[in-house]
Amino acid sequence: MTAQARPDIARLHVGQRMSQAVCHGGVVYLAGQVAEDVSLDASGQARQVLAAIDRLLAEAGSDKTCILQANVYLADIADFAAMNAVWDAWVPPGHTPARATVQARLAAPEYRVEIQVVAALARA
Repeated sequence: MTAQARPDIARLHVGQRMSQAVCHGGVVYLAGQVAEDVSLDASGQARQVLAAIDRLLAEAGSDKTCILQANVYLADIADFAAMNAVWDAWVPPGHTPARATVQARLAAPEYRVEIQVVAALARA
């Protein structure tokens, strides 16, 4: 059986294993984002991850003021304060999403931060 395309679902940056973003029902679901430069410390990786989230949300028709939920994965919970300092400077006051932060083994040992978000699509 072949998959049928649905006009009410939009997928961005589709890969063999996953799409970087999927839009459906007024919501955009982002895949977990990681830093491109894995030589950076947790703060540097967090900045790169949040910039990637900004780009994907804009491409989908949303922005960080519309984030509903965020899941933050840290390779080492000792990086919690460093990641939070970057997060706090990035998230708009009054638009903080529901969020969880956990220590987890990430896909590669060089990754220090991975963040996955769900956001409402902006309305014109």
